[in-house]
Amino acid sequence: MLIYNVTIQPSWDIHDAWKKWMVEVHLPEMMETACFTKFHFCRLLDIDESDGPTYTVQYFAENRKQYNEYIRHFSPVLRQKGLDLWGNKMIAFRSLMDVVH
Repeated sequence: MLIYNVTIQPSWDIHDAWKKWMVEVHLPEMMETACFTKFHFCRLLDIDESDGPTYTVQYFAENRKQYNEYIRHFSPVLRQKGLDLWGNKMIAFRSLMDVVH
């Protein structure tokens, strides 16, 4: 099992609209790729939120093949949609993790 983790910090001025878009549009689009079995959408606590809140989304893939399918066929378009909507009003970084236990 692999976890594709995306950490995002939207600025306060877009926060409400961004969060609504995540729940109503982006997360369903990610799951429609069929590359992930489930996801967790979380807000980090006990951190400095001066520039905006920080969220993480963990997408669970059964194997590397599913993850690679997402990266090759879906990632460019879905990432661009976010950039087109929010531009530099949010920052994001991504990591891939292997579930050990």
